[in-house]
Amino acid sequence: MSGKPIAKNRKAYHNYHILEEFEAGIVLTGTEVKAIRESRVNLRDSFARVRAGEVWLENCHIGPYTHGNLENHEPRRSRKLLLHKREIKKLLGKSTRQGLTLIPLSIYFARGKAKLKIAIAKGKKLYDKREAKKRKVVEREIQTQLKGS
Repeated sequence: MSGKPIAKNRKAYHNYHILEEFEAGIVLTGTEVKAIRESRVNLRDSFARVRAGEVWLENCHIGPYTHGNLENHEPRRSRKLLLHKREIKKLLGKSTRQGLTLIPLSIYFARGKAKLKIAIAKGKKLYDKREAKKRKVVEREIQTQLKGS
């Protein structure tokens, strides 16, 4: 990732085990690009899906551009993701396995183009979330002990 993230899916690391990450381009309209530059993006409930040999971003909310007119975009429309064929085949093979899903992690600009970091992820169970929380607390206590001595 070469750009500063405009929007992050913070709940992704809490709710999922991230197995593999990919960088994808996004097909956007002009007002969507301008709205993303204004940070009017929400990735919270969004996901990606492989349909007819193409990867689509579903349920991603890109708010309307503030200086837009009647030609403003639909906030929750499906957006096509741009990936290489071998990456699409890999995503298709892994996403059809039970329990695995494609989730967006962050959106950013790289070399003037909007990019999306997506991941193949497996949902965490409740006990996994509790264990991760305990591990974080222990690591934080160790760090404070090390700083104190």
